[in-house]
Amino acid sequence: MKTSQFFFLPLLFLTSFLAADIISPNETKAKKAKLPKIKKENNVLLLKKSNFDRALKETKYLLVEFYVSLSQSSQNLSEEFAEAARQLKKEAPRIQFGKIDVTHQHDLRKEFNIREFPTVKFFVDGSREDPIDCKGVRQASAFITWVKRRTGPSTVLINSTDQAEAIIHADDLAVIGFFKELHNDSVQVFSETARDVPEMPFGTTASEDVCANFGIQKNTIVVFKKTSVKIFDVPVENHILLFTSTNSETFNVIYENYKSVAVEFRGKIMFVLVDTNEPRNGRVFEYFRIREVDVPAVRILNLTSDAKYKMPADEVTAENLKEFCQSYLNGRAKLHLSSEEIPEDWDKMPVKVLVGKNFNRIVFNKTMTVFVMFYAPWSYDCRKLLPIWDKLGEQYESRKDIIIAKIDVTANDISSVGLDRYPFFRLFPAGPDYQVAYAGEHTLEAFSEFLEEQSKTKAEPGEKDPSGGIKEDLSQKETVVTEKEEL
Repeated sequence: MKTSQFFFLPLLFLTSFLAADIISPNETKAKKAKLPKIKKENNVLLLKKSNFDRALKETKYLLVEFYVSLSQSSQNLSEEFAEAARQLKKEAPRIQFGKIDVTHQHDLRKEFNIREFPTVKFFVDGSREDPIDCKGVRQASAFITWVKRRTGPSTVLINSTDQAEAIIHADDLAVIGFFKELHNDSVQVFSETARDVPEMPFGTTASEDVCANFGIQKNTIVVFKKTSVKIFDVPVENHILLFTSTNSETFNVIYENYKSVAVEFRGKIMFVLVDTNEPRNGRVFEYFRIREVDVPAVRILNLTSDAKYKMPADEVTAENLKEFCQSYLNGRAKLHLSSEEIPEDWDKMPVKVLVGKNFNRIVFNKTMTVFVMFYAPWSYDCRKLLPIWDKLGEQYESRKDIIIAKIDVTANDISSVGLDRYPFFRLFPAGPDYQVAYAGEHTLEAFSEFLEEQSKTKAEPGEKDPSGGIKEDLSQKETVVTEKEEL
């Protein structure tokens, strides 16, 4: 091998001289042309159309935030994003963080179909085709975990009981997959899941000693909660969820019915219990649109298609559960998309009432900007804000170009809007099909100031934005570069 290396080096050296003899002066100048510069701000690359190709070519892993300079939620995310970049700067230099202000970069916003701000995408090996969406990650620590699991092992390989115990007690929740062997589809599914859940530690083991210590005899996923353990068999893409209070008088009867049916559908449907008394299950309630009045409730979720189904019967009996599960497996169950009926007086008050059936028609229109409050009636924070929202509606009632609206998202499925913590707010500007997230203070003054700032982005009559997005007059002063580094 050493001989080959020394043999090729002179050839390469000679070839370079031969090539130099036949390059024209113009070609030499072209070769010396400077590459587009890429500046940094707080360890984050400042990207735009002119330097984006270079950034992709020179970085193996590139996590990019697409943001709007006026959006408070974008500003909040940028701070966490920069902190994650700072922490990974020395530890993982092959991972770069970048950000693109789409108020200036219409072509990039259109190319990557950016409709909600901020949006984060992950580019691998210089490819701009099908970047990976980084959804729901908002904290620096979560960004670090998420990107590490995308660039390396997504789970920790556990070889001893002590190692397993360390993972279990390191956080409030931990997930460990116990498998007979590590090279099968079940492990692959488990690893893919871990990549998208950076908030919890994931471990994998095929150690007979570790499995025996926890009493595991077959492929099993265990969710540890420091003081308690829940065990589920894998792999099953169909999940049925029972939402009920473990303190209710009917819990024991309902739960016994649920367990008895679970035995019959083992390996076909995974049965999950969701305790409505556990505050951390709030995000699960939001996802399935479960209201307090709906409990006990039963839903089926298909993990592959993300389709949701509601058990038609109200009573959680063994017979009703069996019929529901069998109808789903036979393809006879109907998809569940929640929507209240449109109230007769939905547009009579200063704050307009939206439901699933009229949402798209109202918010995606050509002439009016719509500012929407997404709320849950049972939420104390939401109830406290509703009077302020009513005052905002009164303040803008005379405006012909602005609508103030609200929607109960626990009762209405809105596929075009990603869920956030209640209450949350979205602005839908007139004309283009996009939305701006609001994350400012929950005061009348702050809401009004946000609306006035956003109204400045409105196009003048006859002015056309070829990108179909945010107008150029949204542009702010260039961001001050505090760290002038080049890639």
